[in-house]
Amino acid sequence: MFSGSIPALVTPFRDGSLDEPAFRRLVDWQIDNGSKALVPCGTTGEASTLSNAEHHRVIEICVEQAAGRVPIIAGCGSNDTRNALLHMNFSRKAGAAAALCVAPYYNRPGQAGLIAHFSFLAENSDLPIVLYNVPGRTVTDIEPETVCALAKRYPDRIVGIKDASGDLSRVTDHRMGIGKDFCQLSGDDELALPANAAGSAGCISVTANVAPALCAEFQQACADNDLVRARELNDLLCPLHYAMFEDASPAPVKYALSRVHDWVLPGVRLPLVECSDHAKKAVDEALKHAGLV
Repeated sequence: MFSGSIPALVTPFRDGSLDEPAFRRLVDWQIDNGSKALVPCGTTGEASTLSNAEHHRVIEICVEQAAGRVPIIAGCGSNDTRNALLHMNFSRKAGAAAALCVAPYYNRPGQAGLIAHFSFLAENSDLPIVLYNVPGRTVTDIEPETVCALAKRYPDRIVGIKDASGDLSRVTDHRMGIGKDFCQLSGDDELALPANAAGSAGCISVTANVAPALCAEFQQACADNDLVRARELNDLLCPLHYAMFEDASPAPVKYALSRVHDWVLPGVRLPLVECSDHAKKAVDEALKHAGLV
């Protein structure tokens, strides 16, 4: 259903508010440079600091600006199941192709709670769901057995996963437990190469915000089984992958974008602050290594 390079878009701010012109330009630039789908209101989009009205407006703008050129996987996750459903219902009406639904954070539900949460969403919305497992942020881990049980119970609703667990064996676990049609996407840029080799179809990427053409070419090389070129591109991109997390994300990627485009400002919302001088140095060196500045 989804494949290739898929940026988890930043949400540009200006004077503390959504910078709509910059966001529209970012959407166009991403599509023009080969991104195969777009994710608004994910972790990198600072969804946790957006009001519901802002959250929905970002999704609405993304769908409108993309204008059918690529599918939109709208960030709909919440630690409140009914609020996640609210986001999904809005995204469905706005024209999104799927919902990216993170494991509920802070509440720390067990596997039975995760099954109940995602089952409720699947049974009350017809928008396809891409699970998002990032236990480093949520603490809660969507275990492979739970993923398989949900995908088998709702094959037309729970269609894929963005896996940022760091456990590459799960790509095989999911494929063997569900089947090859279940869409697996890496959630870690630096692990995208081995994840693709194991059976992932692409990556929901932080780095693609600032290097969309290189990330798209890398993913295409993987799809073409051109491992020589894929490794070359991976070597160009790896310092940038690491630099994106030299400070609290998405501060480094917003700084990187501001270095590449003067129409994106580096500001983030509290409790995040702009990245440190150490992180800026790492980003600057990585951008130079990749030939982006």
